[in-house]
Amino acid sequence: MIAPALCVGCRQRPIEEAWRPFCSERCKLQDLARWLDGVYRVPGAPASTDDRVPESNHDGPTHDE
Repeated sequence: MIAPALCVGCRQRPIEEAWRPFCSERCKLQDLARWLDGVYRVPGAPASTDDRVPESNHDGPTHDE
């Protein structure tokens, strides 16, 4: 017999379909908190923190008709 899959959060309890791949809402929310706290990171170059809109070289839209 195949053992039931364990929760990816606590790795203690079997997965509940309603919270898949977690066993409970608690484990789901703890995982979300880890993402928001920066515990998990996606590899790659750091994202720019510059929120400014680049300035254009013209005063407005041009229409070549």
